[in-house]
Amino acid sequence: MTGHQGAHAHTQGHHHTDLDWNVLGPLLEQGAELNGPVHRQAAEWLDGRTGRAVHRILDVGSGPGVVTCLLAELFPEAEVVAVDGTPELLERTRERAARLGLADRVTTRFAELPGDLGALGEADLIWSSKTVHHLGDQRGAVRELARLVRPGGVLALAEGGLPLNCLPYHTGLGRPGLLARLEVVNREMFAEMRESLPDSVETIDDWPAMLTEAGLDGATSRTFLLDLPAPLDLPARRWLLAELGHRREAAADLLADGDLVALDRLLDPGDPAGIMRRPDVFVLSAQTVHSAVRTG
Repeated sequence: MTGHQGAHAHTQGHHHTDLDWNVLGPLLEQGAELNGPVHRQAAEWLDGRTGRAVHRILDVGSGPGVVTCLLAELFPEAEVVAVDGTPELLERTRERAARLGLADRVTTRFAELPGDLGALGEADLIWSSKTVHHLGDQRGAVRELARLVRPGGVLALAEGGLPLNCLPYHTGLGRPGLLARLEVVNREMFAEMRESLPDSVETIDDWPAMLTEAGLDGATSRTFLLDLPAPLDLPARRWLLAELGHRREAAADLLADGDLVALDRLLDPGDPAGIMRRPDVFVLSAQTVHSAVRTG
């Protein structure tokens, strides 16, 4: 889902006690792993944008640490700091880094955003995915992040892209266009989330303009495609089943009864028309990354 991708890793604006991280943690981790090719391509692009050696990286809104560890692998000389406001996800990050032999270079930092941004220290590369849109003053948050970028360093914001598509327009279950209607509901919930944030400021989502206003140069955007064609393999199906289940729960009060019935059939592992058994399931989505450089 554009801008608010299901149960993604960024928890600012939520009451942490309302969320079951034993359920959401694995879902976030699986989703990030599935998007590994996208993250790798984005990181390689950013490596080409840096005008200095990368010794310190901040992953702001790091979630379960999948991208944190990928950055540590791709930048072998760098210390990578995972920054998040959820202790359970920071623990997942530490466990993952230990499994991958990266514990000596991956550290974690608990931070409540935006208040703690100024205390994170400078970095050569700052990566923040689907986090800034959870902060009431997005433009102010971008300015704070930009201040932490060392000369020659890069600030990258993964925001926007294209919503998840995984089924044909006509699924054979109820009215055609189920995913499109689910996306409309998601956008409405996203708007309500933004309006309810503390100190919420209405802002045009022109991320390159925000990066430029923050004093950075060469602001540009690139979009990276995740294309997993049908027939989908089992791990991807399991992630998709969990992801659609989470979205169904979030949108239950806003969808028509017929759409809920169709979703319930899609989520039934034993139904031949469900996600786990039908042959036409795929994953197609796109993530846009906006970046700019500190030249001064």
